[in-house]
Order: sequence, then structure tokens, then C-alpha cells
Amino acid sequence: MIILDTPIDMHLHLREGKILKDVLPYTQKQFAAAVVMPNLNPPVDNKERLKNYKQEIIENSKDFTPLMTLFMREYSEDELLEMAEEIFSIKLYPAGITTNSENGVKSIEKIYPVLEIMEELDIPLSVHGESDGFVLDREREFKVVYEKLARDFPKLKIIMEHVGVADLLYLLDEYENLYATVTLHHLLLTLDDVVGGVLNPHYFCKPILKTPKDREEIQKFVKKHPKIMFGSDSAPHPIKNKLKGAAGIFSAPVILPALAEFFDGDIESFQKFISNNARKNFNIDVPKKEVKLVEEEWIAPYMVGDIKPMWAGKKFKFKVL
Repeated sequence: MIILDTPIDMHLHLREGKILKDVLPYTQKQFAAAVVMPNLNPPVDNKERLKNYKQEIIENSKDFTPLMTLFMREYSEDELLEMAEEIFSIKLYPAGITTNSENGVKSIEKIYPVLEIMEELDIPLSVHGESDGFVLDREREFKVVYEKLARDFPKLKIIMEHVGVADLLYLLDEYENLYATVTLHHLLLTLDDVVGGVLNPHYFCKPILKTPKDREEIQKFVKKHPKIMFGSDSAPHPIKNKLKGAAGIFSAPVILPALAEFFDGDIESFQKFISNNARKNFNIDVPKKEVKLVEEEWIAPYMVGDIKPMWAGKKFKFKVL
């Protein structure tokens, strides 16, 4: 048996309404808390929207803490003072770079006044780090932006989210205020899983999956680096939207069984990646929750509502109790 202490998902999409009700049970069964993304339509970018969205999550869960985020815009100091205690971070999306990011940031310099306030109030910055260049180069091209932000705001904690290239992970040792999350899919899959055979739209995501070399380097970092945290970026889309090209992988049902196989008995590294690193790096204090996995064959669901999960129908060695 594997017993995990207070697992935390540092990057999660829940959507709203029926989709939220369909997908949330899989997260709350495996995690004590999750950092919930704000790129809804309309986005979570004001006090009322934040309050209502948090309430919807709480009403549909138990023994689970939603750590809320705001969608980056040009906030005033009064606005942030009013919401600071209700949020974990503010999420920076470059405009148009991913799902529901059309109203994202077009100029980094324009949000510098917001970043100054965040630095003063100790509000972390979460970042979808991609340029608008060639799709396989977008994360590497964003490296200079991370470096500039880290230098210009040395007291601002910056999370490089869903990192798919090791180039960014090397920055963790260069800048004290940079942190990173890694997803299940960037940890275990490559671009071959999307286009290596028959096109698989269910594994299309942003940032796009990369090469076996990228995957190998990320796997090494995950097992040793204290500033790397698990963030699923589980992103549910109805199957009809996935077939139209929506970006996002719904990984929530298979996370802990898959990670248990990846860590292969290295429970210490598993525990750090899934919880301890996040709690230590960001002083996250949520109610304690033990999650147990037993060595028992388990088959991932084929469908969850109208959503096809990652590894649908796959057999795993471990099952979450």
C-alpha cells in the first residue's frame, strides 16, 4: 500500500456547470487541494466572479480545498487588497495562446504595476509560458521573458507552469524566485502519442508534447528538484470539441495510479512531487488528507460524461481507495 500525505494539484481546470460536476469527483478523491485556473468564459477577474466560482466548487465537493486564481488584467491596488486573502495566485496568459485566453496579456510591460502590487502583497504569479512562434519552440522562446520577470521582480514568486522542456527547469537554480509545475502528460508522453500514428486529438494540448529527450530530462528533474511541483493541467473538453481541435488533456482520473507506476517504489520522491514541495515552497496550509493506493488492477474509465480521459481503458497496477 502507498499512503500519500495531503496531495496537492498545483494546476487544474474544472470548468463550470455539468462538466465541473462530472470531473471534480476524480480530483477530490485523489487530492486534498488544487490550484483552480481562471480561464472561464467570462474569466474569473473580479470579486463577484471569484466568490461565485469558489462557491460552486465547494458545493460540489467535500474534504477538498480549492485554491483560487485570478485571470491577469490591469488590477488596481484596492482591487487586489480586497481579494488577496481569497486567492492563491494570479494567472498570466499571453493573449490568444490557449483556451479562453483571447483577453490575455498583450504587453508584459503594461502589467508591471500589477506585478509590483503582487510583490508587495506576496501574491504569486502563475504563468502560461509560450511565445507565438513555431509551436515546438514556444516554451524555449519564452525563457527570456521568465528571466526578465525574475530579475525585475526578485521578491515575486513566479511559477512556470506545465513545463515541457528542460531548458526552463535549469532556470530554477539560477533564480531564487522561479518555481515550476510538471504535468502527467509532459512527464510520460511525447509528440509521437499525438501524431506518431493515427492522429490522436485527445492528447493535443498546449504547450504541445515534445521529444523523448525532453521527456527524459524532465523525468530526471522531477525526481530530484525541490522547486518542481505536480500540476496536472487536467483540462476537460467535450469529445465534440476535442475532435474540432480544442487543446487540453483530461488526466484527472488516472493521475495517482500513473504516478505510482512512474515512481516505482520511490515513495519519498513521489510524496515530495505530489505535495511536500508545494507546501514548503508556498506555505500552503490545507486540512490534512491521507490518500491510499493499493496494488490492485484498475481500469481507467472510457468516458466521463461527454469527456474522454487520458489513457481511457488502460490497465493500471495501482488503485486509489
